[in-house]
Amino acid sequence: MSKTLDFDIIVIGAGAAGEGAAYMGAELGGKVAIIERELVGGECSFWACMPSKTLLHSAAKHHSWRSASERRDWMISREGIDYPSDETHVQRLEEQGVAVVRGSARITGKGSVEVVADGQVPRSLTCTNIVVAAGSVPFVPAVPGLLEAGYWTNREATSARDLPSSLVIMGAGPMGVETAQLYTRFGVSVVLIDGNDRILPRDHPASSLAVSGRLVEEGVSMKLGVRVVAVKQGGAGRIVELSDGTQVEGSELVLAVGRRGADLRQLGVEEAGVILGKGGIPSPDDQMRIGPGVFVAGDASGGLQFTHLADYEGRVAAKAAMGKPAKADHASVPKATYTDPETGAVGVMLPEALAGGMDAFEVTQEFAMTSKGMTVEGAVGHMSAVVDRSNGLLVGAFAACLGASEFIHEAVLAIKYQLPVSAIGDTIHAFPTAARGFANMMLEAEKQL
Repeated sequence: MSKTLDFDIIVIGAGAAGEGAAYMGAELGGKVAIIERELVGGECSFWACMPSKTLLHSAAKHHSWRSASERRDWMISREGIDYPSDETHVQRLEEQGVAVVRGSARITGKGSVEVVADGQVPRSLTCTNIVVAAGSVPFVPAVPGLLEAGYWTNREATSARDLPSSLVIMGAGPMGVETAQLYTRFGVSVVLIDGNDRILPRDHPASSLAVSGRLVEEGVSMKLGVRVVAVKQGGAGRIVELSDGTQVEGSELVLAVGRRGADLRQLGVEEAGVILGKGGIPSPDDQMRIGPGVFVAGDASGGLQFTHLADYEGRVAAKAAMGKPAKADHASVPKATYTDPETGAVGVMLPEALAGGMDAFEVTQEFAMTSKGMTVEGAVGHMSAVVDRSNGLLVGAFAACLGASEFIHEAVLAIKYQLPVSAIGDTIHAFPTAARGFANMMLEAEKQL
């Protein structure tokens, strides 16, 4: 007689990927459990995306720090308490029939997960499929004196109730530049450090230039092309020594140098027959499967780290786990930074396209010269697109301008469904909008085919 399993799917981790998997599994009629050792809702809801964008909005509206902090606390359910409440997230999951289990999870075999919670006897759960959605943690570089001097991660940066007098930020990627802008707009002295020669080094150079110019205009100091070689307490709070022999000071030091996916070896995935690559990195297939009955989603998958991608991968994994058609398509993943100006990106830049053997060219337009840009005082930025001449298809789109994070999705759809630039240019776009400027750029691209 076969043993009755507790669940169809057990999801480890209740961030964006985990919630996406749990909701989809339940929607498809599965019996689902989700295990979380901290806050159901994850990093994005309480310590990253939602609080940071709330603070950025308040900074743009010139609100006081007190009102901005209170609005942020409301957003993350932390009004009048020290630690956020995840009650709403739990309630929504349970309303969908998902069992929410508190504690730390470890896979002990195929279809077997042990959960350990403080003060409780370890609990063993069984299932048909496991979705690992354990997220990521901030990367802490091995800089002499850093641990002793102390530092902020995104958690402290997005949850502070008192303004620091000054900040030094290590890393000029999306988190670094967003943090720099929101704090400098509240009157905090900010120094931004990065080993690359430009901020947002993975974005289009024109996007980096547009955001950099605005940050400098607003008072952010930048130290680019240098590394942090040592940190010590002193001065304003932290003294940061740089590879060019100079030093900077800040009352707080913010680490914004990336995140590292959860170590799947520590979660015991190998006990379920999963074979991991070097350093414990998984190799998911197009259904996010990494072994028999084991799937991975979100930051733990070893790929791009975006909330929207995590949710998408979680849903793909749950569909596959429930035996439904599912295939992850990573060819058109949008990227956005919510500074002023915003940036939006999808696909490949021109050098990457040419290196891949594509007969590609780029068209570009200054945002200030578009109809929308002309209506915006002090408009800065650009819109650029990469087109494959052989078939007239859009393969990349990049922008830094008002509304970039929204209109970039037209390019996302065009790349995903292989729409020719002629079709985009022939589509009616509202006037005056950034999307209209993008459509006009597609008409220009069509002339070059």
